[in-house]
Amino acid sequence: MEWITAENVIALGTTLLGVLVSVGVVWLDRFSPQRKRLGYRVQLNTPLHREENQDREVMTVREGEVVGMAPPANGSTLVLLRIENDRDLDISSDDYGASTEPHGLRITFGDRTVQGVVATVPAGWVSVRDDLERAPKLGRSGSAVLVPKVALDRGQYFKLLVQLSGGVADRDVKVDGSLQGGAIRRNRSTTPDEKAARFSPTSRAVTVVLTLCVIALAAIIVRERTPPPIGCATGTLTVTGSTAFAPVVREVKKQYEKDCAGATIILDPHGSTSGIRALADAAAGAEQGKGSPAVIALSDGRKPGGFPQLRESTVAVSLFTLVLNDDIPVDNLTLDQIRRVYQGEITNWSQLVPGVDRPVLLISRDANSGTREVFQRRVLERNEPANSSLDCVNVDDTESKVIRCELDSTDRVLTTVAKLPGAIGYADLRSVGGHPGLHKVAIDGREPVLEEMSGPGYPYREIEYAYTWGVPPADSLTSSFLGYLTRGRGQDVIGTQGHLPCATPKGLKICGDG
Repeated sequence: MEWITAENVIALGTTLLGVLVSVGVVWLDRFSPQRKRLGYRVQLNTPLHREENQDREVMTVREGEVVGMAPPANGSTLVLLRIENDRDLDISSDDYGASTEPHGLRITFGDRTVQGVVATVPAGWVSVRDDLERAPKLGRSGSAVLVPKVALDRGQYFKLLVQLSGGVADRDVKVDGSLQGGAIRRNRSTTPDEKAARFSPTSRAVTVVLTLCVIALAAIIVRERTPPPIGCATGTLTVTGSTAFAPVVREVKKQYEKDCAGATIILDPHGSTSGIRALADAAAGAEQGKGSPAVIALSDGRKPGGFPQLRESTVAVSLFTLVLNDDIPVDNLTLDQIRRVYQGEITNWSQLVPGVDRPVLLISRDANSGTREVFQRRVLERNEPANSSLDCVNVDDTESKVIRCELDSTDRVLTTVAKLPGAIGYADLRSVGGHPGLHKVAIDGREPVLEEMSGPGYPYREIEYAYTWGVPPADSLTSSFLGYLTRGRGQDVIGTQGHLPCATPKGLKICGDG
């Protein structure tokens, strides 16, 4: 079987190991019986020295009614012990065994004599303090400290400061006693109280195993160069048509050429209608028997009539917007107002905004533009008026009601609208960003928002189509790039560029409705 390779076996094995370790930890944590545990640790072990002529008492501690620390003689030692509940189960006074009755614990320090002992409890743990003071109380006997049966909830602890007759090694400190349903053990950590607890042994084991699994998988991925996507082809392909969609195709082209060595994509946008004609001309000029030419034409909306040989594929849903020079303080226009502006009924912005005396300047795209065709069909429901100006400022047709000029690119439209007070134009939504001096205009109070495209709402939108001459050969660069754009990684680029891919659930519905 082709998938049985050394790399795949190792990858599968490390994955299963990681899963099994995780399942095992969950089982241990959730289903295995837990035991109570009382831990202890030595946090301080330091000698004491007596200054000459010093005979005063240095500390007062409890033992029975009162236990007094002896004046420190040379050779005395202070040991600080921490007694703690280091499991999730609470420990009650009834859990202590009978081996040290009537006390709960017996702590010995080798052959050293206990000269004094005092207990400290964090503020607020009243029950712990009460247990230490309840009979039989904290006491000492020879080389031993006798500790009452103290109930400790999860995370609770108390400390014992013990004065000894001489030095003692940490390993010689012993805690005798028993715990029903649990154990008493020494904790090796010397972590200060205020710091977070270290990993438990189980946590460390899981972390190590999972880290090794990740490293193994990463090594496999890095070792072998990622193969190119299935269906890569070589050769040269021309993509023409929509200027509004050209930035998307430019990014898809870069990604495809990176993934598929030997492929060259030529991007030549001149407008949707112009692209359809360029595709037809390429097919007409192709030699007999060559089949479909290596050309893809992108169009904002469906192709015009008269080209039955063209095969269409839906690519994305694009949003367009009206743009207005910042000199005009209008953020919303109704469909009726927009149509009256473009029919020449409104020639000065003062007719809509009292006090703003600016003539209306219509900055439009040329006849090859898909953006213009969508605007006429989706918003105006009729054609725009005739061109009346070459420079967008001076009227060349004296019979025209309003100044209107045509430009051959989206960028030129946006630049001109931003420069001329009173100018209004249109463009694809993505291209508007980065052009100071103009702002978007809502239509009937509806903003061009990609996330709200599932309903009928905002009218100025259109499906982006890709056209080929007939069905290109399955092994051709035309077929490969078209699949990459409409179903492959190109859909990710489309989404990041502010369009809705037709391959997404929402996109499928809109693109299917046409």
